[in-house]
Amino acid sequence: MEKLSIKEITEAVGGIAGFDGFVSDVCTDTRALTENCLFVCIPGERFDGHDFAETAVENGAYAVLCERDTGVKNQIKVKSVAKALLDLSGYYRRLFPINVVGVTGSVGKTTTKEMTHAVLSSKYKTLKTEGNLNNEIGLPKTLFRLDKSYQAAVIEMGMNHLGEISRLTAAAAPTMGIIGNIGVSHLENLGTRENILKAKLEMTDGMKKDAPLILNGDDEYLSGAEISDRPVVYFGIDSGKCRFKASDIVSEGFKTSFTVSFDGMKQKIELPAVGKHNIYNALAAFAAGSLVSVSPEDAARALSSYTPSGMRQRMRSIGGISFIEDCYNASPDSVKAALTTLSNLSCKRRIAVLGDMLELGSVSSESHRLSGRLAAENNVDILLTYGERSVETAAEALTAGVKEVESFDDKEKLSERLIPILRDGDAVLFKASRGMKLEDVINNVYKELDKS
Repeated sequence: MEKLSIKEITEAVGGIAGFDGFVSDVCTDTRALTENCLFVCIPGERFDGHDFAETAVENGAYAVLCERDTGVKNQIKVKSVAKALLDLSGYYRRLFPINVVGVTGSVGKTTTKEMTHAVLSSKYKTLKTEGNLNNEIGLPKTLFRLDKSYQAAVIEMGMNHLGEISRLTAAAAPTMGIIGNIGVSHLENLGTRENILKAKLEMTDGMKKDAPLILNGDDEYLSGAEISDRPVVYFGIDSGKCRFKASDIVSEGFKTSFTVSFDGMKQKIELPAVGKHNIYNALAAFAAGSLVSVSPEDAARALSSYTPSGMRQRMRSIGGISFIEDCYNASPDSVKAALTTLSNLSCKRRIAVLGDMLELGSVSSESHRLSGRLAAENNVDILLTYGERSVETAAEALTAGVKEVESFDDKEKLSERLIPILRDGDAVLFKASRGMKLEDVINNVYKELDKS
């Protein structure tokens, strides 16, 4: 981070301060303080940052950003610390005249972000959102990592309610935006997919009128959205309106090859991932790179080196068995994508281990039953489920024709059942919401296979 003066900060957040000086970092956690930083006193449900202001100053913070008196000398007082944090990060981001790509979508936004970062990094030094720092506290942390050496940034934006992306994009000020799809991940809070579309399109609130919006032309909601105030670039596989279109798609093992047709040109892509959804993610990244003058050849090379982050459809082969680890998050859309990926793998038997999808509210029951039907439609031979909600998945799968189905409420018992049935040539999918911690089963399986 570049230094900021107290005067700059105070004006940016509309605060009051009676001191001068500079800060060289912005911190929200006393466990991660840096010398001469600004400590932001964020009030939370469990902890209030105001209670840690004195500790922060004692451990190197130069000043604190607060809503009430904290007892420390150097404090900048504001009406809302949360708003001030976003306002300050927005001021700081605008100090850098660089390309900023905003990324959102119901499913796959992190993968799209990673692929877009890979493409842009082939030409520019590019900052990206790390981990799950895509909310109103995490996004500012990412923006404060900018310095004069960066030439571009890829910023992920998540949301649960209307208005959140509007506030995030106001800070990030994207020079282009990507919306990958409109799914059902936020139905509990937003009610309808039309409202989800409305929330995702808030991306444009922080974009200038000439900043392009990159949309999935095969998505029924995005392709039909009325957007008349800016350039719109579509990508896809099926729609005729797509400027960036994939064809000649071939999946083999853990890889997918396809050709991108765009602007009268063609480029072959070799992607170390499988599934139609990953083709869409790669197309969005390719389109973003093209709009900022990354050559097609460089973009293709970058995508060929893509590595999945975390447990987002990470693929491994152990002892002749193919594993798909996809336990970072789960929704009906991502379960469908994961099961389609499993279905497309060349293997002797398809085994799916599905855990509960959390935070689906009123659509939870139907969504879990849908997962059971999808397991049958995608030729799953053996289905093992974990969690109370997934009992409905198991019941529906049996009715739909999956021959071997069992439900578990204990991960050790699930592991004990799965391990002995694994055979050479099997393909195994692990899919569940992050809170189910299905990686415990994965680790049990790998540990046992390492012994053999």
